[in-house]
Amino acid sequence: MSSIPSFDDKNLLVGFDASDDGAVYKIDDNTAIIQTLDFFPPIVPDPYLFGQIAAANSVSDIYAMGGKPISALNIVCFNEEEDESVLAAILKGGADKIKESGAVLCGGHSINDEGIKYGLSINGVVHPNKILYNNRCKIGDSIILTKPLGVGIINIAHLADEGMVSKSGYDAAIKSMTTLNKYAFEIASKFNINAVTDVTGFGFLGHLFEMLGDGYSIKIDSGSIAYIDEAKRLSEEFLLTAGGQKNREALEGKLAFGAGIKEWQKEIMFDPQTSGGLLISVEAGDAAALIKQLNKLDIKSCLVGEVIKKEDFGIIVI
Repeated sequence: MSSIPSFDDKNLLVGFDASDDGAVYKIDDNTAIIQTLDFFPPIVPDPYLFGQIAAANSVSDIYAMGGKPISALNIVCFNEEEDESVLAAILKGGADKIKESGAVLCGGHSINDEGIKYGLSINGVVHPNKILYNNRCKIGDSIILTKPLGVGIINIAHLADEGMVSKSGYDAAIKSMTTLNKYAFEIASKFNINAVTDVTGFGFLGHLFEMLGDGYSIKIDSGSIAYIDEAKRLSEEFLLTAGGQKNREALEGKLAFGAGIKEWQKEIMFDPQTSGGLLISVEAGDAAALIKQLNKLDIKSCLVGEVIKKEDFGIIVI
């Protein structure tokens, strides 16, 4: 927002003037602090799973900046008339996932509110010369996605009517959202990667758009994008999410779809993700080896496109 005042500080390496995944402040020549936070209402009915998902989503930005999470604080909105066991389950889910990340949960802040909301503020560390920005792709790079798309569509359908979603489809969405991006990042960090972001509320195409720089475009092969099968079925049945439509409107005129792209494919690409995967821009010569290593994980990655010379549109989907 242009109304937010800017701060002139040489140690602020990444601030809100950039569309990156977290703020980065340099402490000394060897250490910079990454700061990020996120919180939202429940997207699943199980409070423990909600806590896990919220924590995995919050800590993901640290990996997307190339860092290691070190500490976390809870952010809680909860109605004091509610059953406290619900809050206890949410906090346990978050704590368990933060412990898995290797960070330390230090406390937090709560307020009485009509609706439940939960998330965390996360601190991480990174060497100032090893920050991974989201828009430093190089022409010729390959673009890799580390989780399937479609969890937003599935969540909305499940919240509206559990009978709309198969158990296998819902379980696939839960597994994706509760899996830390820690494991994919640890593998990717051993390769020549030039840019990284994670796929969350702006959807696959929205976060891909944030990866664009002045001198290049990104071409995506729609047939190579992994998605949860249930999301395809729901999209074909015209289950549309409000967030997906906002993302579609925000990118109007900014990308080009090939003639053969179906509407259900577009819907999945616009679908807001919670605790989505990483988008990694890796040097082409490393792409095959990186995919091979990533696909030793339970959740499979896919090579979805390439960075090309600048064209009329920033993103071209074929």
